[in-house]
Amino acid sequence: MKREDLNDMLWFLAVAEERSFTKAAAKLGTSQSTISHTIKKLEARMGLRLLTRTTRSVVPTEAGERLIRSLAPRIEELETEIDELMAIRDKPSGLVRITLSDFALERFVWPKLRSVLRDYPDIKVELITDNGLNNIVEEKFDAGVRLGESLDKDMIAVRIGRDWRLVAVGSPGYFASNSTPVTPQELVGHNCINHRQSSAGGLYAWEFEKDGRELRVRVEGQLTFNTSYAMIDAAVNHYGIAYVPEDLVEPQLASGHLVQVLDDWTPLFSGYYLYYPSRRQNSPAFKVVVEALRV
Repeated sequence: MKREDLNDMLWFLAVAEERSFTKAAAKLGTSQSTISHTIKKLEARMGLRLLTRTTRSVVPTEAGERLIRSLAPRIEELETEIDELMAIRDKPSGLVRITLSDFALERFVWPKLRSVLRDYPDIKVELITDNGLNNIVEEKFDAGVRLGESLDKDMIAVRIGRDWRLVAVGSPGYFASNSTPVTPQELVGHNCINHRQSSAGGLYAWEFEKDGRELRVRVEGQLTFNTSYAMIDAAVNHYGIAYVPEDLVEPQLASGHLVQVLDDWTPLFSGYYLYYPSRRQNSPAFKVVVEALRV
């Protein structure tokens, strides 16, 4: 069926329902002559008379009644589906998928969503931890979380967390049998716990800065993980030095299970941002998530 046929049939239904060309024209926002001409063209294309016209009324013929019985339920079903879609537009519901690091999840995302989602039971959130740099469009994520310095220019970015530091830590037991590094270069002689970036696949080169001087050190050691939590556990159990988010090791530093080294070389990293494509129609559910995370 051609699109013009469907449009003409909708006009036919309006005339049949109103039993009047005048009333149907007013309902459709067009002229009586236009709608009359349209119905005549439809009848000519179909080779059937659909309406019986008198000076006082317009009545469907037998063929017209049959067409009404065929079209009306389908049009009603389509209108119902459209109404439901419009309701979704205004009601926060549906799935929101976000890719982010384990640290961002633990410190900046889940604590905020946890207190909000109870008020929106129709919103579903999928949080996928990955410490690499994902292409959220290709991988069908609604948004991602990255440090400000890693954002693509064509993305909308919403700040969701403060600036933070990575800190080099090891256990007192480890340092009892190994020297304490004073400069980042001295890490080369230590057993360090590496961090593999999931998407990129490479090992993270530890970043340091002091008095405007920046250093990247590629360390070696027995263990490599792609999650900060396992790195912390390994450090607590004397396997070497880990370079992990400061917030995550505050309890271990306070208890003395870990000690910090190279503090004067540890730079601040720009805070985390939620980012998403600039050209998109955001759902109410996505807007709720963005506002919950916004600083």
